[in-house]
Amino acid sequence: MTDAELFGAGERSAVYRAIHARRDMRHFAPGAVDEAVLARLLEAAHAAPSVGLMQPWRLLRIRDRALRAAIAELVEAERQATAQAMGARGGEFLHLKVEGVRECAELLVAALAPDDGTLFGRRTLPQEMAVASVACAIQNLWLAARAENLGLGWVSLFEPAALAALLRLPAGARPLAILCLGPVAEFYPRPLLELTGWRQARPLAELVYEDRWPEAP
Repeated sequence: MTDAELFGAGERSAVYRAIHARRDMRHFAPGAVDEAVLARLLEAAHAAPSVGLMQPWRLLRIRDRALRAAIAELVEAERQATAQAMGARGGEFLHLKVEGVRECAELLVAALAPDDGTLFGRRTLPQEMAVASVACAIQNLWLAARAENLGLGWVSLFEPAALAALLRLPAGARPLAILCLGPVAEFYPRPLLELTGWRQARPLAELVYEDRWPEAP
């Protein structure tokens, strides 16, 4: 490789730092996202890998305040439904901060485009590979936002058909994520669900296997 292709120690360290410092943010501070910065973030998302180079992601920037309010209402309806489905933990769940739809500087929706018939790499897993490709774009956006010192939160609390109708998505398209983006006062030192005692992350050693899935203890 040429020197231009190689990552130096400082560049390599910055990549790993962004990965480990990334957080799913729910608390946002006042302020805006500069248009040039937003353009860089969207380019980062668009640089993601996709199976068969199908690029199935579509990113909708929500600028209409009434539409944002309607999306927030959808999220709240699903938050209440989720709490009810959780039974004994429902009350505890309702005390968690799970989204920042109304407060964030920028609201984006990542949608899966109608299937374009790509067969390369997805004959046996057509839907899964399309969704995985969109997830790669979201992760690129997330890491780039962290490098720009902006917070991003992935909200999955919504009824897909209702959000698709609000956004006038075509047949075959579906929303996969509401993305809250903007300045934050500080980044969580650890994942918020750990800080609130909701759940603890498992160590890597428990999740990496050799050759075959281990037998249950």
